[in-house]
Amino acid sequence: MNDLESTAVMENQEIRDEVTASKYLDAAGAAQEAGDRVAAIEALEAAFTADPDNPEICFRLAYLLDLVGEEDEAIHLYEQCAQRPSPHINALMNLAMLYEDRGQYAKAERCVMQVLATNPTHDRACLFYKDIVASKDMVIQDDHEQALELQHAMLDTPVTDFDLSVRTRNALRKMSVRTLGDLLRVTEADLRSYKNVGDSSLEEIKAMLTQRGMRLGQLLEEQQTAAKQQMYTQLSDMPVDGDMFHRGVSELQLSVRARKALALLNINTLGDLCMHTEAELMGIKNFGMTSLDEIKEKLVELNLTLRELDQ
Repeated sequence: MNDLESTAVMENQEIRDEVTASKYLDAAGAAQEAGDRVAAIEALEAAFTADPDNPEICFRLAYLLDLVGEEDEAIHLYEQCAQRPSPHINALMNLAMLYEDRGQYAKAERCVMQVLATNPTHDRACLFYKDIVASKDMVIQDDHEQALELQHAMLDTPVTDFDLSVRTRNALRKMSVRTLGDLLRVTEADLRSYKNVGDSSLEEIKAMLTQRGMRLGQLLEEQQTAAKQQMYTQLSDMPVDGDMFHRGVSELQLSVRARKALALLNINTLGDLCMHTEAELMGIKNFGMTSLDEIKEKLVELNLTLRELDQ
C-alpha cells in the first residue's frame, strides 16, 4: 500500500469514527428523552470511544456521569473539556462546583476566572466566585475542630473503651471509626448505610453519646450551617418569598417513607431540601423514584426545585 492509499484509509477511518459517534450520540439523546440515564451513558461512552475529540460528546458524558454521582469520571472528562481552546462554559462551572465540594478552592477559582475572562458579566460565575472566596474562609473551621480535639482529650479515646457490644465495636472498626472524634464526624445516615450496623447498634451508639452530651455528626454542624447559608444566597434569585426556604419540609405533607429518607440527611427545611440534587437523594438507602417524583411534584407546587447541574 502506497502513501496515498494509506492516507485515504486514514481519512475513511476518521469518517467512519465520526459517523459511528453521531449514531451513538443520537441514541444517547433518545435514551435521555426516555429517562433512561444508564442507556444514555452507555451510548455516550461508545460515542466518546469513537470520537474522543468531540467536545459535545465529552461534555454530555461528563454531565450525565456527574448527575448519577460518578464524580471522579465526571471531573476527568470536565477537565478534558476545560483544556480545549474554547471550553464549554457550563463544563467550567460544573467542574468548579465539584472542585469546591472537595475543598479544592484554588482549582475552583481558576475555572470561574476562566469563565469571567471571556464573559466578565456572567451572572452565575460572578456569584459563584464570591462563594468560593467565602469558602476559603471555611478552611479555618478545620483548624477550629483540631483545637477542639486538643481541648477535649476525650475525642481521642478509642471507641473500644466505651461500653459497646462486641458487634457494634466490630462494625465501627470496619468503618474505620476508631475514636470518639471519628464517631462525631459520621452521621446517622452514614451508620445506617453500613450493612453491619442495625437498629440496635445504632441506638446503642446514640445512647452512649447522649450520656456524654454528644450526638452523631456534631462536628460537621458548623460546616453544614455555612454551606446552607451559601445555598440560601444562591437560591435567593428564585421567584419566591425568601422566608419560604426557612419553612419546614413538613409543609409538603410527604409520605412516611419520603419523610424518613429526608430525616436521614438531616433535611428539616425547604431550603435544606433545595440544596440537594436528585443524585444525592437517590443515594439514600431505600429511597426510590416514587419518593423522588413525590418530592419534585410537591416542590413544583411551591415554585421550587431541587438543585440542578448546568447542561
